[in-house]
Amino acid sequence: MSNLFAAVLDFVANGVTRATGWEIFAFTMIMTHITIVSVTIFLHRCQAHRALDLHAIPSHFFRFWLWLTTGQVTKEWASIHRKHHAKCETEEDPHSPVTKGIKTVFWQGAELYRAESRNKETMIKYGHGTPDDWIERNLYTRFSWQGVALMLIIDFILFGAIGITVWAVQMLWIPVNAAGIINGIGHYWGYRNYDCADASTNIVPVGILIGGEELHNNHHTFGTSAKFSTKWYELDIGWGYIRILETLGLAKVKKVAPEPKLLAGKTVVDQLTLQSVIANRYEVMAKYTKSLKKMWRAELEDLRHKAKLEDAFLTSSKKLLQCEPARLQAVDLQQLKELFAHSKALKTMHEMRVELNVIWDRSNDTREQLVQKLQDWCLRAEESGIQALQEFAFRLRRYA
Repeated sequence: MSNLFAAVLDFVANGVTRATGWEIFAFTMIMTHITIVSVTIFLHRCQAHRALDLHAIPSHFFRFWLWLTTGQVTKEWASIHRKHHAKCETEEDPHSPVTKGIKTVFWQGAELYRAESRNKETMIKYGHGTPDDWIERNLYTRFSWQGVALMLIIDFILFGAIGITVWAVQMLWIPVNAAGIINGIGHYWGYRNYDCADASTNIVPVGILIGGEELHNNHHTFGTSAKFSTKWYELDIGWGYIRILETLGLAKVKKVAPEPKLLAGKTVVDQLTLQSVIANRYEVMAKYTKSLKKMWRAELEDLRHKAKLEDAFLTSSKKLLQCEPARLQAVDLQQLKELFAHSKALKTMHEMRVELNVIWDRSNDTREQLVQKLQDWCLRAEESGIQALQEFAFRLRRYA
């Protein structure tokens, strides 16, 4: 009897593996990494956005793994995420820190998800195209919590009592990283490559932990792209795994963000220039913002010392200059008006930016009219005498 009792105690303490602390830690990190990869590749890029097609083998593996480690129902996740994009930063957004507050989204993101999953209208309107086969209906959806219960049993058998902690980490991994960090901080703090219509930001460096999902501003700008990274220094490990799957014939990428093609020596603005500029308008405006920052640095000393503008005013004005003009409020425009009274160059660059935006918003103009407007814009930019604006116009002519 004593031997049996000792064996039971040993099992509870060490499980069947008798793994060391470092081995348990490595196991936990690998398991959670597979989970985040399953979320970003299967749930997010494949199911919610249709950015790629997956072969049945990885598709069924991801569904089974997510059932074990998250209890996620594919239709619910895809529906809620699609609604997030459709209603971003509005009161109907299921998890926007802009409307619900950063603390609420960060700490209660999972609760917000569960609440929205009970909204039948959301499921009907946004849940189209998700798996609806026998195993989805009779196992993954019908018995969603039994998968995580099975994972608890597996962890306990493998590692004993500490396996409960391993399981807890697995269960918290997605609520903290996805619901908290990505949905919360990813719309609150970080850097922005593109001034898209919402508050999405990029967060670095957590690419390995969150699978590339931290490049949230890039994703919201190019929602149907299977690749989230757009700069050489950004790590999208999820894209790396997709490329491996594609090489093995287990995935097919349907769309990635457009990349501009610049022709050396091209000086004529034509229909190909127009087409490329419109297709790459987010990249175009990101480059324009970079030129504006260059102009800002050149003007800053005069604004600070000659115009004697306060640092707080200058800091907020710099942010306003980088915002999409259509998003500026009346009070913002008044502040910029005060700034422009001291800098003709910044005023010109802001006005030229507004005009450039109008070009791809003119849906009623013919292509010939738009080409002419773009040509005129480049000519006026080059004649402005502002170096940053001249360099930008020269680059714009090379789009093809």
